[in-house]
This record gives sequence, C-alpha cells and structure tokens, in this order.
Amino acid sequence: MLHLLILNGLLSLAVAQTNPDAKHTLSLPNLPSDHLIRYLNTFPKLKHQLPSNATTRSTSSACWGHERDCSAEARFQNPQCAGDHTGWARSKEAQVQTFYYQADFGYIQQQLLELTPMCMPKYLTDSSLECTRYLRFCRGRNLLFDLRDVAQREERIRYHMDVLSPGQLLGHCDLNRTRLSAEMDHIGSALQSWGPELRNFEVLPSPVLESDLCDLVVNTPTFIMKIDATYNMYHHFCDFFNLYASLFVNQSHPAAFNTDVQILIWETYPYDSPFRDTFKAFSQREVWTLSDLEGKRVCFRNVVLPLLPRMIFGLFYNTPIIQGCSNSGLFRAFSEFILHRLQIPFKPPQRRLRITYLSRRTKYRQVLNELELLSELEKNEDYLVQRVSYERLSFTDQLAITRNTDILIGMHGAGLTHLLFLPNWACIFELYNCEDPNCYRDLARLRGVRYRTWEQRELVFPQDEGHHPEGGAHAKFTNYRFDVEEFLHLVSEAASEVRSHKDFPQDMSDRLEHRMPQHNEL
Repeated sequence: MLHLLILNGLLSLAVAQTNPDAKHTLSLPNLPSDHLIRYLNTFPKLKHQLPSNATTRSTSSACWGHERDCSAEARFQNPQCAGDHTGWARSKEAQVQTFYYQADFGYIQQQLLELTPMCMPKYLTDSSLECTRYLRFCRGRNLLFDLRDVAQREERIRYHMDVLSPGQLLGHCDLNRTRLSAEMDHIGSALQSWGPELRNFEVLPSPVLESDLCDLVVNTPTFIMKIDATYNMYHHFCDFFNLYASLFVNQSHPAAFNTDVQILIWETYPYDSPFRDTFKAFSQREVWTLSDLEGKRVCFRNVVLPLLPRMIFGLFYNTPIIQGCSNSGLFRAFSEFILHRLQIPFKPPQRRLRITYLSRRTKYRQVLNELELLSELEKNEDYLVQRVSYERLSFTDQLAITRNTDILIGMHGAGLTHLLFLPNWACIFELYNCEDPNCYRDLARLRGVRYRTWEQRELVFPQDEGHHPEGGAHAKFTNYRFDVEEFLHLVSEAASEVRSHKDFPQDMSDRLEHRMPQHNEL
C-alpha cells in the first residue's frame, strides 16, 4: 500500500505542475506492484504523467497477455504444459495455446475480439449496447431497466429468466435486432447468458435521460450480477472470479479497477454470504439487490453485465482444460488481487513446513481417526501442524491462514477452494475425492499449485456405503477412516514437492522460526 500512496502523491503533484487549474487529480488503482506496471502500460498517457524517477515508470514491456501485441516473454505468466500433447493437440505449441485460450488471458483476448455493437448511438447522449458472443458479457450506456413489476411478485426472485418482460429494457440507439437474436443460443439457464434479459430490449424514440421516464438515475458505474450459491465457497467464487475477469474485458478506461462502482445482484433475496467481504475487493459501496430498486424505472449511465458463473465452456466452472497443462496466469492474478485488496498479511515460510488441516463440522465426510492422523503427523519435527475449522472464523482470518500455508489438507468439499489463495509453491492434499476426481484437481491445475489425493482404495475405510438423500449409495454421504502410514507417506510426498518448487526459498538457515504450540487448533 505504501508504494501506491507515494505514487499517487507523485502523480497528483505532476498533474498540478502541468495543469495548476485542474479541479480533479488522477489516482492509481490499488493493485499489487507487478499488476500496477501492466495497468500503466495499458494506459500510457497516465504512465507518462508520472515523474521520470517513479519506479513504475519503467520501459518495461510487461503486459497481461490479452493484448494483441503482448509477446509470450512479456506476459504475466505462461502456462506449463509438461504433459504429453499426443492425442490432445497437434503439437506442443498447440497444446499451450489451447490451454491459454481456454483458461488464461487468452480467454479475455477472445472476449475482447468478440465484443460487438448491438445498439449503436448517433450522439453522445444516446444509449449504447455491446456484447460478446452468446451474450456472455455486455456493457451499455444510458439504459433504462423497468423494475416496477418486481414489487408485485409474490415469490422471491433467484435464478429466474423472466425478471423482465418485453419493453422493460429500453435504450435510444440503432438496435441490430437480427444480430442480437442470433446470440440467443445459450439461454438454457439464467446463469449461462444475458439473453433472458436482453431479449426484452426495445428502442425509445428519444434519449433515455431526456425522456422523463427515469424514477432513479444511477450515475455510478454498475455491475449487475446473476450469482451462484452464496454459502458454497466453490460456487460463489465462480462469481467473484468472473467479475474479476470482466474487469479486463471492460478495461477501456483508466477507471477500470476503481472501487467506486455499484454491485447489483439480480435477485430479491437479501444478500448474505460468509464470503461477502470479497466484494470489498471490487467495490467500496454496499451491495444492492433488486429489492433496493423494485417498483422503479432505473436508468444507468454506465452498466456492465459481467461474465457469468455457469457459462458453457466458461471460466472456473465448466472450464474445459486440455490435458497436460497447468498454471493459468489469470487465476494467479485473481489470487494476488484478492489477497492484496483485502490486505491479507504474508509471512515467509520457515524451516518447518506449515501444514493446515481443515476439520469438518458437517454430518458427512468426517475423518473418524482425525486425531490419530494428526498426532502422528506432529511427531515429524519438519512440520508445523494446525487443525482449523474455517466456519468458526471470519473469511479474512481464513485467508490469513491459507496464504501462509505450505500444505493444505482436507476432505472433498467447498472449503478446498481455498487452494486459490495458497502460495505458488504450495500443495493441496485432497484427502479423499469421494469419487469426484476432477473438481479440485482441475482447480489446482488452473491456480498452478501441486495436487495430491488418496489413491490406495484398500487403505481407506468408509463407515458405510453412503446414503444419498434422494436414494442410492453415494461416496459423499458417509464418513471415513484412513490408514496412518499411507497418510504420512502422502504428506511426505507433498512436502518433497513443496520444497523442490522453484519459488520455495531454499536457504532457511538464517530464518527465525516462530514456533506455535504443536497441534494448534482454531
């Protein structure tokens, strides 16, 4: 934060010197330094206003990777594709490129290339609307959303595709209805496309803001979000990740990463989530829901309909990942962005590896011999072990533990989504995947951390066959015991991977270790 305050001071001084009569001074967004350099390279006019001695005003060609002129050497990060490409791609280069466009900044580049006008303005006061293919991402200006009928609904709105009716989304612009209709293929569910809303778009004969139709004018740039399950970390972070990716698709102005924006959740349920603090990384304002605007015709000067959590071939959820590749720079950037914006402290690793064990307080997927496993693990003087129940802690406190963990261990469950915020060298040990092998393995590949899970089926002992609430046996609905020796062996292998990682500090001899009591429990 200190470097940002200094740079903003220098920028304000530079602007004042060049234009003493300026009423407003420019400010830099709160970003990690490695991100800030790329931000300034995106907006060179802003960069050139910095004093020549500012550290971020370098001749670096650093870029994110979505820019057309961004070389592979200058990218934020390049994928690692150590696995064989045979059977998956024609060449190693094709394998890398496929991953890059499936799950990295190449996906952003593709969205930018697809961005197409749907409703063209003739004058500055007119409306506008532009979208990517299948209406996955859209943005508009001077649009009217007629929410008067929302107040008459008897049922609360969530995952509804009929929030708006024809004529309840209005703009004054030249609408290409044929083009808009051609992108309606992905409206099988509410969370796949903005088609259910945009199919109701109609044209006003006069500019929206001059029509006297607006009961409320929202001047703050607004992101309207259709969100997934708010109490499940895996699903809610589909929302946050796609919101972050949308910042890049919307990055046409230096204010793209500012927090003076409004978040509007497209449902009438009160927003509540144990992960709600994550929104503070994006907005300094309180989150709105439709209930805050119901009964009104609301006119937005600038509105973004961001990438959605369950898009077909989308990001995070439903991401098709080519075999043999890992390490998405986009996922790493998201991790660093959230940790930086929420001011989560980082502590360098010590001689002893920091192992965090996630203890479940749920009915199913408990580890019946958990204390025995941890007791044996603590006997190894190379490990510093803590057992935590994250549901007892605030989300920022959870992140403070995760960010300073070298090996994260837990049963299959949404809490393993914390792997997104592990250090680059860390390993996630999904103790047992409960016959769902891809979910967290793929997420670990995307984030670029090592992954392990239990492989010896004869050494894991379920309490029973598991009983799904709707009938039938199911591995997620029972509890388990694990063989102690095999558990220790797998942790040892994870530890070896952590210590051999290129980012893990190799010289620990001069580090002072702050020892916590063995088997610390939170």
